[in-house]
Amino acid sequence: MVDELLWGIIMFDASLFGSAFSRRDFMKAITTVTAVMGLPAAMAPKVAEAAESDKRPPVIWLHFQECTGCSESILRSGHPDVASLILEVISLEYHETLMPGSGIQAEHALEEAIEKYSGQYILVCEGAVPLKEDGIYCKVGGVTAKDSLEHAAKNAFAVICMGTCAALGGLQAAAPNPTGAVSCASLVHDKPLINLPGCPPNPYNLPATILYFLTFGKLPELDASNRPMFAYGRTLHEHCERRPHFDAGRFAKSYGDLETHAEGYCLYELGCKGPATYANCSTLRFNDGVAWPVSIGHPCIGCTEQLVFNTTIAEKVQIVDPTSPAWFPPAKLPYQGKPAGIISAVVVGGIAGAALGYAAGKATALPDDKESGNEKH
Repeated sequence: MVDELLWGIIMFDASLFGSAFSRRDFMKAITTVTAVMGLPAAMAPKVAEAAESDKRPPVIWLHFQECTGCSESILRSGHPDVASLILEVISLEYHETLMPGSGIQAEHALEEAIEKYSGQYILVCEGAVPLKEDGIYCKVGGVTAKDSLEHAAKNAFAVICMGTCAALGGLQAAAPNPTGAVSCASLVHDKPLINLPGCPPNPYNLPATILYFLTFGKLPELDASNRPMFAYGRTLHEHCERRPHFDAGRFAKSYGDLETHAEGYCLYELGCKGPATYANCSTLRFNDGVAWPVSIGHPCIGCTEQLVFNTTIAEKVQIVDPTSPAWFPPAKLPYQGKPAGIISAVVVGGIAGAALGYAAGKATALPDDKESGNEKH
């Protein structure tokens, strides 16, 4: 029984010691993940049904050249927390950071999982892979990262590259790249591949990706960089809380400046890469939705994009679709006496509404381009 319990813990088998999570906690987690996938709240029961089925996908998680920040982000998520993720959503078969087993026990668990779940398991990779000098710069159990990746990916159902290091190469692959590091994504062939870049990526993107597959029996829609559209389909800039300041032409001048930075002005002039960065940080945020870098005053560095390796933090990115800030009022207006009363507000609102109605009426009466002789060529 001791041996059985030991291997149960190493293999994260929830059936041996039960689940300590209430139905309420479970549904909170499911509701959060459902929202992350961009699905309506009415889909939560269907997602819960998929999560509660006996089809919990086996997951093998490998570490290479990285700081373990992606795993740390998962450890600090709350809906679902790491325990409910492991015990309720997936069957985590191998993870060097989380499993209590080590040495020969851990390596035995890895090989057993690869053989037992051949063609069924999802392989999650965290970190870049060094190729210089036959990959001697990263070994686990005497095996190079490259050989470990190729061995585990061969029988995987799909591969998820967790974090910027695995998806893009990360800091290890930046110049001068002394170890010859490359992304895991560049070494995986003939397998469904999903990239979840970020330094770290939002922890909810991983269970959302896996639950999407469980719920619909297929992988989520991906963009040209193999990123799930539900998480990487829009730029941070579109839903940034500082966006109104950007549209109004109000930019922070320097860190700590009381008139601009402390007032929450747009950080574009300080190098914010939000307009060119596709991710859901501005809507989902970190620490259970509490904050993300821009909300606490630091520019986005574009960690989900290749541009993070080609620009400095202070360097500005090109904006493709800017909005004109010319007519916006300032953020603060000097005190002009008594505030407008409700009657004057109604009158002004009525005038504005009448003006808009008149403009709409005139617009419907305008001839189209062909009738007016202004056909576009």
